Amino acid sequence: MEPLCAELRELIIHTVSKTGGHLASNLGTIELTVALHRVYDTASDRVVFDVGHQSYAHKILTGRRDRFSTLRQYGGVSGFPKPKESCDDAFIAGHASNSIAVALGMAKARTLQHQNYDVAALIGDGAMTGGLCYEGLSAAASSGEPLVIILNDNNMSIDPNVGGLASMLQEMRVKPSYLSFKRWYRSTFRKLPLVYETTHAAKEAIKKKLLPENMFNSMGFEYLGPVDGHDVHALESILRWAKELRRPVIVHVLTQKGKGYPFAEEHPELYHGVGPFNEETGEPNPGPAAFSDRFGQELCEFARSDPRITAITAAMASGTGLDRFCLAFPERFSDVGIAEGSAVAMAAGMAKQGLIPVFAVYSSFLQRAYDMLIHDVSLQKLHVVFGVDRAGLVGSDGETHHGIFDLSYLGTVPWMTVLCPSSFAELHTMLEDALFHIDGPVAVRYPRGGEGEYKGCSSGREEIIGDGKDLSILCCGVMINEALEAQKRLAERGVSAEIIKINRIDGSKSEGALASLRKTGRLLAAEEACRAGCLGERLLAQAEIDRICLKAARMLNLGEGVVQSGTRAELLRDYGMDVEGLVRAGLELCGVEATT
Repeated sequence: MEPLCAELRELIIHTVSKTGGHLASNLGTIELTVALHRVYDTASDRVVFDVGHQSYAHKILTGRRDRFSTLRQYGGVSGFPKPKESCDDAFIAGHASNSIAVALGMAKARTLQHQNYDVAALIGDGAMTGGLCYEGLSAAASSGEPLVIILNDNNMSIDPNVGGLASMLQEMRVKPSYLSFKRWYRSTFRKLPLVYETTHAAKEAIKKKLLPENMFNSMGFEYLGPVDGHDVHALESILRWAKELRRPVIVHVLTQKGKGYPFAEEHPELYHGVGPFNEETGEPNPGPAAFSDRFGQELCEFARSDPRITAITAAMASGTGLDRFCLAFPERFSDVGIAEGSAVAMAAGMAKQGLIPVFAVYSSFLQRAYDMLIHDVSLQKLHVVFGVDRAGLVGSDGETHHGIFDLSYLGTVPWMTVLCPSSFAELHTMLEDALFHIDGPVAVRYPRGGEGEYKGCSSGREEIIGDGKDLSILCCGVMINEALEAQKRLAERGVSAEIIKINRIDGSKSEGALASLRKTGRLLAAEEACRAGCLGERLLAQAEIDRICLKAARMLNLGEGVVQSGTRAELLRDYGMDVEGLVRAGLELCGVEATT
C-alpha cells in the first residue's frame, strides 16, 4: 500500500501542475483514500465526500487513471465527485458541510428498503465550521443508524481554521494514547463478557475523570481516534473496527495538508486551489491581475478613510482578495468559517448598529444564505455590501461552482441593488457607490479572472454604446468584450447594432434600454446567467408592458444553468455566446444570410 500511495501522490502532483486543481487537500488524504478502498466497495457501499475537492485519488483508484490527464478540462474528468461520471461517486459534491446529512439519508434508505450496504461520510475539519454539519450530526447521533463519519483533521480549510471547534480539536489531538488503551481493552475483555460488564462501568468512570467528554461522545457517537492519517495500515484497521460497531461512529483522523510535496507542506493555503505551476519549483505560471485582487485593494483604500467599513469572509480570505484587508485591519476583519448564512446575519447586525459591513463571497456560495438575504438584511433595508466574486462562468470547477444564478436570486431580494462592473476602473467607481451612495443592500458582482479589452468606465444605470438602427445587443459585466467585437463584425456585414450595457439593476425601469428597442425593434440578449430571471427576460417583459412591438428577439444564456467544466471560451462557444455566435444570431435576427 505504501508504494501505491507514493505513486498516487506523484501522479496527482504531476497532473495538477499541468491542469490546475486542488492540490494540498488531495495530497493530505491519499493514505486515507487507499484505506477507505480497502474497507469499502465504493461501487455498492456509499462513501460521501464532503466538498469533494479531495477525491482525486478516489477517481484514480476507480477506473479513471487513464483519463486523469484530462482533469478539470472540457469533456474530461471532473474535479469533484460526479455520479454521472462513475457509479463509484456516491453523490455530487462541491459545497461544504452537507455530507453527514446526505449519508444519513442514504443509511435510512438502506434500512427502509432492507438493503445491505455500508455508508460513510468523509468530512474535513474546515467543513465542520459550517452549521449544516451540526444539523446532520444531531440527527445522525440520535438515529442509531450504522454510519461512519470520518473527520479529516488537518487544521485547515482553505485558510487556517477558526472558531471553537478548531480549539476543541486541538485539545483532542494530544490524547491519541487513549485510543490504543481502548482497543486493547475491547479486544481483551470482549472474550470475557462477565468481566467486561463488571469493568466497563469502572473504566467509563475513570475515563471521565482523566479525559473530559468531547462533543461527539456527548451527542451519542462512538468516538475513535485520533489516528495518524498517513499510516495506511492503522487507518485500515480503525475503519474496519468502526464499520463493525454497527452504530453511529466518528473516526478522528489527523492528516497534513500538502503531504509529500514540500512547497505545499510549507504553504498549504497557497496550494489549496492552484492554476498550472512549475512542478520542480512550485512557482505558479504567470497570469493576469484578477478582479478578486483588485477588489481587496480597493476595499483597503476606502477603509483607510472610513473606520465604519468592516470585512467578512466565510473561510475564503485569500480566494476573495480579503487577505490584504485582514493584514491591514485585523480588528475590523471577521472569518466565520464555512458559514455563509452566519456571515450574512452577522453583517446585518453590524449594519443595524451603524457599521458598513462588506461580505466578499463566491456567487455559488452566496446561494447558501438566501434566507438571510431576505429575512435579516432586506426586510429592514439594511446597508450591507456584498462582493459577489466568481460571477458568471468559472471554468474548470464545473457545475457546482459556476456563478450563474445570482442575477436571478438577487433580483428577488427586496431593495437589492446589483452593480455589474466590466473593468477595474468600473469596479472602483461601483464599489465607492455601493459603500457610500446607495441605500439598502448592494451587490457588486464581478467575474473570475481579469478584465478584457474593455477598459472604460461608464456611469449611470445603463450605457448605450453606438448608434444602431437594426439591432440592440443587451449585456452586462465582461460580456461587453464579446458584444463590442460582435458589433464591429456585424457592421462589416451591413448590420447596424447598438449595445445596451447594463451597469445597475435595482428593479427600476431601464428607460435607455426600452428606447433602444423602440428604435431598432430587435433584441439580442447575451448573458452569463441561467435563463430564469435573466436580464433579457425582464427587458422583454417590460417591453410587452410598454407595448413595444418587436420584430424579433433572441436570448442567449446558459439555459437551466447546469454547465460542465471547461474554459470560458469553450463554454461560450457551446452556448452560442462567443463572438461568432453573437454575429450569427445577429445576422439571423436581421434577416441577413450568414456565411461560414
